[in-house]
Amino acid sequence: MMNPDSQFDDIRCYNDAEIPLQFSKLVEDKQLLAILPQILPNIPVSVLIEQLKKVQSVDQFQKGFILPFLSDLETKTSKGVELIQLDRVNPHRHHLFISNHRDIVLDSAFLNIHLLKNGYQTTEIAIGNNLLIYPWIEHLVRINKSFIVRRNASVREQIRISQELSAYIRYVITTKPHSVWLAQREGRAKDSDDRTQPALIKMLQMSAEGEYVKGIMDLNIVPLSINYEYDPCDYLKAKEFQLKRDDECYKKSPADDLLNMSTGIMGYKGRISYVFGTPLNDHPALNLVSQLSSKEQSTYIAHLIDTEIHRNYNLYPCNYVAADLLSKQNLFTKHYSKEDEKDFIAYVQQRVNKIDIPNKDEDFLTRKILEMYANPVYNQREAIRIQQ
Repeated sequence: MMNPDSQFDDIRCYNDAEIPLQFSKLVEDKQLLAILPQILPNIPVSVLIEQLKKVQSVDQFQKGFILPFLSDLETKTSKGVELIQLDRVNPHRHHLFISNHRDIVLDSAFLNIHLLKNGYQTTEIAIGNNLLIYPWIEHLVRINKSFIVRRNASVREQIRISQELSAYIRYVITTKPHSVWLAQREGRAKDSDDRTQPALIKMLQMSAEGEYVKGIMDLNIVPLSINYEYDPCDYLKAKEFQLKRDDECYKKSPADDLLNMSTGIMGYKGRISYVFGTPLNDHPALNLVSQLSSKEQSTYIAHLIDTEIHRNYNLYPCNYVAADLLSKQNLFTKHYSKEDEKDFIAYVQQRVNKIDIPNKDEDFLTRKILEMYANPVYNQREAIRIQQ
Protein backbone atom coordinates (compact mmCIF):
# COMPACT_ATOMS: atom_id res chain seq x y z
CA MET A 1 0.00 0.00 0.00
CA MET A 2 1.38 3.42 -0.98
CA ASN A 3 2.34 5.75 1.86
CA PRO A 4 0.04 8.83 1.60
CA ASP A 5 3.12 10.99 2.31
CA SER A 6 4.65 9.91 -1.00
CA GLN A 7 2.51 12.27 -3.08
CA PHE A 8 4.39 15.12 -1.38
CA ASP A 9 7.90 13.62 -1.56
CA ASP A 10 9.50 16.75 -3.00
CA ILE A 11 8.40 19.04 -0.15
CA ARG A 12 7.43 17.00 2.93
CA CYS A 13 9.46 16.50 6.08
CA TYR A 14 11.12 13.11 6.56
CA ASN A 15 9.32 10.36 8.45
CA ASP A 16 10.80 8.12 11.14
CA ALA A 17 11.61 5.29 8.73
CA GLU A 18 13.85 7.65 6.73
CA ILE A 19 15.79 9.12 9.66
CA PRO A 20 18.67 6.58 9.94
CA LEU A 21 19.46 6.83 6.22
CA GLN A 22 19.36 10.64 6.25
CA PHE A 23 21.75 10.83 9.21
CA SER A 24 24.12 8.33 7.60
CA LYS A 25 24.33 10.78 4.67
CA LEU A 26 24.61 13.89 6.82
CA VAL A 27 27.56 12.64 8.88
CA GLU A 28 29.50 12.27 5.61
CA ASP A 29 28.95 15.91 4.60
CA LYS A 30 32.31 17.67 4.91
CA GLN A 31 30.77 21.13 5.05
CA LEU A 32 28.51 20.20 7.97
CA LEU A 33 31.34 18.43 9.78
CA ALA A 34 33.48 21.57 9.46
CA ILE A 35 30.96 23.77 11.27
CA LEU A 36 29.81 21.29 13.95
CA PRO A 37 32.59 22.37 16.38
CA GLN A 38 31.23 25.94 16.20
CA ILE A 39 27.64 24.83 16.84
CA LEU A 40 28.39 22.28 19.57
CA PRO A 41 31.89 23.14 20.85
CA ASN A 42 31.64 20.94 23.96
CA ILE A 43 31.12 17.66 22.09
CA PRO A 44 33.92 16.08 20.01
CA VAL A 45 32.81 15.65 16.39
CA SER A 46 33.58 11.92 16.48
CA VAL A 47 31.29 11.46 19.50
CA LEU A 48 28.54 13.54 17.88
CA ILE A 49 28.71 11.48 14.68
CA GLU A 50 28.27 8.25 16.63
CA GLN A 51 25.33 9.74 18.55
CA LEU A 52 23.61 10.92 15.36
CA LYS A 53 24.03 7.51 13.74
CA LYS A 54 21.97 6.02 16.58
CA VAL A 55 18.97 8.33 16.06
CA GLN A 56 15.93 6.32 14.95
CA SER A 57 13.10 8.89 14.98
CA VAL A 58 12.23 12.57 14.67
CA ASP A 59 11.10 12.64 18.30
CA GLN A 60 14.41 11.17 19.47
CA PHE A 61 16.34 13.80 17.48
CA GLN A 62 14.24 16.71 18.75
CA LYS A 63 14.40 15.63 22.41
CA GLY A 64 18.01 14.46 22.36
CA PHE A 65 19.64 17.19 20.26
CA ILE A 66 17.38 20.12 19.35
CA LEU A 67 15.85 20.61 22.82
CA PRO A 68 19.16 20.78 24.76
CA PHE A 69 20.85 22.90 22.06
CA LEU A 70 18.04 25.48 21.94
CA SER A 71 17.60 25.49 25.72
CA ASP A 72 21.29 26.35 26.07
CA LEU A 73 20.99 28.97 23.32
CA GLU A 74 17.97 30.51 25.04
CA THR A 75 19.95 30.83 28.29
CA LYS A 76 22.94 32.41 26.57
CA THR A 77 21.14 34.84 24.25
CA SER A 78 17.93 35.86 26.03
CA LYS A 79 16.21 36.46 29.34
CA GLY A 80 13.93 33.52 28.63
CA VAL A 81 10.95 32.51 26.52
CA GLU A 82 7.39 32.73 27.82
CA LEU A 83 4.28 31.08 26.34
CA ILE A 84 1.16 33.13 27.16
CA GLN A 85 -2.47 31.93 26.86
CA LEU A 86 -1.35 28.44 25.86
CA ASP A 87 -4.59 27.19 27.43
CA ARG A 88 -6.32 28.46 24.27
CA VAL A 89 -4.66 25.59 22.38
CA ASN A 90 -6.36 22.22 22.75
CA PRO A 91 -3.54 19.64 23.09
CA HIS A 92 -5.82 16.97 21.60
CA ARG A 93 -6.43 18.89 18.35
CA HIS A 94 -4.11 19.91 15.53
CA HIS A 95 -3.80 23.54 14.56
CA LEU A 96 -2.40 25.89 11.97
CA PHE A 97 -0.44 28.51 13.91
CA ILE A 98 -0.17 31.65 11.77
CA SER A 99 2.24 34.17 13.28
CA ASN A 100 4.12 37.34 12.58
CA HIS A 101 7.69 36.68 11.46
CA ARG A 102 10.70 38.16 13.25
CA ASP A 103 13.57 35.66 13.11
CA ILE A 104 14.33 33.33 10.19
CA VAL A 105 15.21 30.32 12.34
CA LEU A 106 14.13 30.91 15.92
CA ASP A 107 10.45 31.91 15.55
CA SER A 108 9.45 28.30 14.97
CA ALA A 109 12.39 26.72 16.82
CA PHE A 110 11.69 28.31 20.21
CA LEU A 111 7.96 27.72 19.73
CA ASN A 112 8.52 24.01 19.23
CA ILE A 113 10.83 23.36 22.16
CA HIS A 114 8.46 25.19 24.51
CA LEU A 115 5.46 23.29 23.17
CA LEU A 116 7.49 20.15 23.88
CA LYS A 117 8.31 21.31 27.42
CA ASN A 118 4.60 21.92 28.04
CA GLY A 119 3.56 18.45 26.89
CA TYR A 120 2.39 19.45 23.41
CA GLN A 121 3.39 17.86 20.13
CA THR A 122 5.85 19.90 18.05
CA THR A 123 4.62 21.47 14.81
CA GLU A 124 5.67 20.95 11.25
CA ILE A 125 7.39 24.09 9.95
CA ALA A 126 7.12 25.89 6.60
CA ILE A 127 10.51 27.05 5.29
CA GLY A 128 11.34 28.79 2.02
CA ASN A 129 13.77 27.03 -0.31
CA ASN A 130 15.69 30.32 -0.68
CA LEU A 131 17.14 29.62 2.78
CA LEU A 132 18.29 26.10 1.91
CA ILE A 133 21.61 27.33 0.61
CA TYR A 134 23.42 24.00 0.98
CA PRO A 135 22.06 20.45 0.59
CA TRP A 136 22.85 19.58 4.21
CA ILE A 137 20.63 22.44 5.42
CA GLU A 138 17.65 21.05 3.49
CA HIS A 139 18.20 17.53 4.82
CA LEU A 140 18.64 18.74 8.39
CA VAL A 141 15.52 20.90 8.45
CA ARG A 142 13.43 18.15 6.86
CA ILE A 143 14.62 15.79 9.60
CA ASN A 144 13.47 18.45 12.08
CA LYS A 145 9.84 18.48 10.82
CA SER A 146 10.20 21.22 8.18
CA PHE A 147 8.52 21.15 4.79
CA ILE A 148 9.66 23.15 1.80
CA VAL A 149 7.97 26.19 0.26
CA ARG A 150 9.28 26.43 -3.30
CA ARG A 151 9.72 30.01 -4.54
CA ASN A 152 10.94 31.94 -7.60
CA ALA A 153 9.06 29.79 -10.12
CA SER A 154 7.20 30.82 -13.29
CA VAL A 155 3.57 31.91 -12.90
CA ARG A 156 2.23 28.61 -14.24
CA GLU A 157 4.58 26.55 -12.07
CA GLN A 158 3.81 28.71 -9.02
CA ILE A 159 0.11 27.80 -9.28
CA ARG A 160 0.99 24.09 -9.20
CA ILE A 161 3.40 24.66 -6.30
CA SER A 162 0.72 26.55 -4.34
CA GLN A 163 -1.82 23.79 -4.94
CA GLU A 164 0.62 21.16 -3.69
CA LEU A 165 1.54 23.25 -0.65
CA SER A 166 -2.11 23.86 0.19
CA ALA A 167 -2.94 20.16 -0.11
CA TYR A 168 0.04 19.20 2.04
CA ILE A 169 -0.80 21.62 4.88
CA ARG A 170 -4.42 20.44 4.92
CA TYR A 171 -3.29 16.80 4.81
CA VAL A 172 -0.90 17.31 7.75
CA ILE A 173 -3.55 18.96 9.94
CA THR A 174 -6.57 16.83 9.08
CA THR A 175 -5.12 13.41 8.25
CA LYS A 176 -1.53 12.91 9.43
CA PRO A 177 -2.29 14.61 11.89
CA HIS A 178 0.20 17.20 13.18
CA SER A 179 0.02 20.93 13.84
CA VAL A 180 1.72 23.36 11.45
CA TRP A 181 3.53 26.68 11.93
CA LEU A 182 3.30 29.17 9.08
CA ALA A 183 4.50 32.78 8.85
CA GLN A 184 1.77 35.25 7.88
CA ARG A 185 3.75 36.47 4.89
CA GLU A 186 6.66 35.55 2.65
CA GLY A 187 9.77 36.74 4.46
CA ARG A 188 10.08 38.77 7.63
CA ALA A 189 8.26 42.09 8.05
CA LYS A 190 11.48 44.05 8.39
CA ASP A 191 9.66 47.16 9.65
CA SER A 192 7.56 45.04 12.08
CA ASP A 193 4.35 46.24 10.42
CA ASP A 194 2.88 42.74 10.50
CA ARG A 195 0.23 42.03 7.86
CA THR A 196 -1.08 38.66 6.72
CA GLN A 197 -0.91 38.36 2.95
CA PRO A 198 -4.37 37.60 1.50
CA ALA A 199 -2.53 35.45 -1.06
CA LEU A 200 -1.56 33.15 1.81
CA ILE A 201 -5.23 32.62 2.69
CA LYS A 202 -6.05 32.01 -0.98
CA MET A 203 -3.30 29.38 -1.11
CA LEU A 204 -4.67 27.62 1.98
CA GLN A 205 -8.15 27.53 0.46
CA MET A 206 -6.98 25.96 -2.82
CA SER A 207 -7.34 22.53 -1.22
CA ALA A 208 -10.68 23.21 0.50
CA GLU A 209 -13.87 21.44 -0.51
CA GLY A 210 -17.39 22.70 0.08
CA GLU A 211 -18.26 25.94 1.86
CA TYR A 212 -15.60 28.61 2.35
CA VAL A 213 -16.06 28.82 6.14
CA LYS A 214 -15.73 25.04 6.53
CA GLY A 215 -12.47 25.12 4.56
CA ILE A 216 -11.09 27.66 7.03
CA MET A 217 -12.46 25.90 10.12
CA ASP A 218 -10.96 22.55 9.11
CA LEU A 219 -7.49 24.10 9.54
CA ASN A 220 -8.11 25.16 13.18
CA ILE A 221 -6.20 28.44 12.68
CA VAL A 222 -4.68 30.01 15.81
CA PRO A 223 -3.19 33.52 15.37
CA LEU A 224 0.11 33.75 17.24
CA SER A 225 1.99 36.89 18.31
CA ILE A 226 5.78 36.55 18.54
CA ASN A 227 7.62 39.22 20.52
CA TYR A 228 11.37 39.82 20.95
CA GLU A 229 12.46 42.60 23.28
CA TYR A 230 15.51 43.18 21.07
CA ASP A 231 15.99 42.07 17.47
CA PRO A 232 19.62 41.06 16.85
CA CYS A 233 19.08 41.70 13.12
CA ASP A 234 17.63 45.21 13.52
CA TYR A 235 20.78 46.91 12.18
CA LEU A 236 20.98 44.46 9.26
CA LYS A 237 17.36 45.20 8.37
CA ALA A 238 17.99 48.96 8.55
CA LYS A 239 21.06 48.53 6.35
CA GLU A 240 18.97 46.64 3.79
CA PHE A 241 16.37 49.44 3.80
CA GLN A 242 19.01 52.01 2.84
CA LEU A 243 20.62 49.76 0.24
CA LYS A 244 17.21 49.25 -1.40
CA ARG A 245 16.45 52.97 -1.18
CA ASP A 246 19.73 53.87 -2.88
CA ASP A 247 19.63 51.06 -5.47
CA GLU A 248 16.21 49.80 -6.56
CA CYS A 249 17.87 46.73 -8.12
CA TYR A 250 19.52 45.67 -4.84
CA LYS A 251 18.86 42.08 -3.74
CA LYS A 252 20.20 40.15 -0.79
CA SER A 253 22.74 37.43 -1.56
CA PRO A 254 22.83 33.91 -0.06
CA ALA A 255 25.69 35.18 2.11
CA ASP A 256 23.37 37.91 3.44
CA ASP A 257 20.77 35.27 4.33
CA LEU A 258 23.41 33.26 6.19
CA LEU A 259 24.53 36.37 8.07
CA ASN A 260 20.93 37.14 9.07
CA MET A 261 20.40 33.56 10.23
CA SER A 262 23.60 33.41 12.29
CA THR A 263 23.08 36.90 13.75
CA GLY A 264 19.50 36.07 14.71
CA ILE A 265 20.56 32.84 16.36
CA MET A 266 23.60 34.09 18.27
CA GLY A 267 22.60 37.72 18.99
CA TYR A 268 21.07 38.97 22.24
CA LYS A 269 17.25 39.02 22.27
CA GLY A 270 16.24 40.04 25.79
CA ARG A 271 12.78 38.79 26.72
CA ILE A 272 10.84 36.64 24.24
CA SER A 273 7.16 35.77 24.34
CA TYR A 274 4.59 33.86 22.31
CA VAL A 275 0.98 34.91 22.85
CA PHE A 276 -1.70 32.56 21.54
CA GLY A 277 -4.77 34.37 20.25
CA THR A 278 -8.39 33.31 20.09
CA PRO A 279 -8.71 30.40 17.61
CA LEU A 280 -10.39 31.61 14.44
CA ASN A 281 -13.06 28.91 14.84
CA ASP A 282 -14.16 30.65 18.06
CA HIS A 283 -14.18 34.14 16.52
CA PRO A 284 -17.74 35.52 16.42
CA ALA A 285 -17.02 37.38 13.17
CA LEU A 286 -15.89 34.31 11.22
CA ASN A 287 -19.34 33.43 9.89
CA LEU A 288 -19.69 36.91 8.36
CA VAL A 289 -17.20 35.83 5.69
CA SER A 290 -19.95 33.87 3.91
CA GLN A 291 -21.71 37.17 3.16
CA LEU A 292 -18.71 38.54 1.25
CA SER A 293 -17.69 38.19 -2.37
CA SER A 294 -14.94 35.69 -3.22
CA LYS A 295 -12.54 38.60 -3.80
CA GLU A 296 -13.19 39.97 -0.30
CA GLN A 297 -13.07 36.73 1.67
CA SER A 298 -9.30 36.20 1.83
CA THR A 299 -8.69 39.85 2.75
CA TYR A 300 -11.30 39.56 5.51
CA ILE A 301 -9.74 36.40 7.00
CA ALA A 302 -6.30 38.04 6.84
CA HIS A 303 -7.72 41.04 8.69
CA LEU A 304 -9.17 38.83 11.45
CA ILE A 305 -5.78 37.18 11.92
CA ASP A 306 -3.96 40.53 11.94
CA THR A 307 -6.29 42.05 14.52
CA GLU A 308 -5.72 39.09 16.81
CA ILE A 309 -1.94 39.16 16.35
CA HIS A 310 -1.77 42.92 16.92
CA ARG A 311 -4.09 42.84 19.93
CA ASN A 312 -1.95 40.19 21.61
CA TYR A 313 1.47 41.80 21.22
CA ASN A 314 3.39 41.57 24.49
CA LEU A 315 5.17 44.93 24.32
CA TYR A 316 8.31 45.98 26.18
CA PRO A 317 9.52 49.42 27.37
CA CYS A 318 11.75 49.80 24.29
CA ASN A 319 8.68 49.56 22.03
CA TYR A 320 6.98 52.45 23.81
CA VAL A 321 10.17 54.54 23.92
CA ALA A 322 10.56 54.07 20.16
CA ALA A 323 6.95 55.11 19.54
CA ASP A 324 7.39 58.34 21.51
CA LEU A 325 10.77 59.14 19.93
CA LEU A 326 9.33 58.61 16.46
CA SER A 327 6.24 60.75 17.04
CA LYS A 328 8.12 63.32 19.17
CA GLN A 329 5.29 63.08 21.70
CA ASN A 330 4.95 61.64 25.20
CA LEU A 331 1.96 59.37 24.67
CA PHE A 332 3.33 56.24 26.33
CA THR A 333 5.51 57.50 29.19
CA LYS A 334 3.59 55.41 31.76
CA HIS A 335 5.09 52.30 30.13
CA TYR A 336 8.76 53.21 30.61
CA SER A 337 11.16 55.04 32.91
CA LYS A 338 13.73 57.75 32.15
CA GLU A 339 16.37 55.05 32.51
CA ASP A 340 14.58 52.90 29.92
CA GLU A 341 14.55 55.85 27.53
CA LYS A 342 18.22 56.64 28.06
CA ASP A 343 19.23 53.00 27.60
CA PHE A 344 17.23 52.58 24.40
CA ILE A 345 18.56 55.77 22.82
CA ALA A 346 22.09 54.49 23.50
CA TYR A 347 21.14 51.07 22.12
CA VAL A 348 19.83 52.51 18.85
CA GLN A 349 22.96 54.61 18.37
CA GLN A 350 25.12 51.55 18.98
CA ARG A 351 23.16 49.61 16.34
CA VAL A 352 23.51 52.41 13.79
CA ASN A 353 27.25 52.49 14.51
CA LYS A 354 27.49 48.82 13.45
CA ILE A 355 26.27 49.61 9.93
CA ASP A 356 29.08 49.99 7.39
CA ILE A 357 27.82 51.07 3.96
CA PRO A 358 28.68 53.78 1.41
CA ASN A 359 26.87 57.12 1.85
CA LYS A 360 25.62 56.08 5.27
CA ASP A 361 22.47 58.03 6.15
CA GLU A 362 22.36 57.98 9.96
CA ASP A 363 19.05 59.83 10.26
CA PHE A 364 17.35 57.39 7.87
CA LEU A 365 18.87 54.34 9.59
CA THR A 366 17.88 55.60 13.03
CA ARG A 367 14.31 56.19 11.87
CA LYS A 368 14.10 52.70 10.37
CA ILE A 369 15.24 51.06 13.61
CA LEU A 370 12.77 53.15 15.62
CA GLU A 371 9.97 52.09 13.24
CA MET A 372 10.79 48.41 13.84
CA TYR A 373 10.21 48.83 17.56
CA ALA A 374 7.35 51.36 17.33
CA ASN A 375 5.05 49.77 14.73
CA PRO A 376 3.77 47.03 17.07
CA VAL A 377 2.68 49.78 19.50
CA TYR A 378 0.73 51.60 16.79
CA ASN A 379 -0.82 48.39 15.47
CA GLN A 380 -1.88 47.20 18.90
CA ARG A 381 -3.49 50.54 19.69
CA GLU A 382 -5.45 50.39 16.42
CA ALA A 383 -6.51 46.76 17.00
CA ILE A 384 -7.85 47.60 20.45
CA ARG A 385 -9.67 50.65 19.05
CA ILE A 386 -11.37 48.49 16.39
CA GLN A 387 -12.60 45.99 18.97
CA GLN A 388 -14.07 48.62 21.29
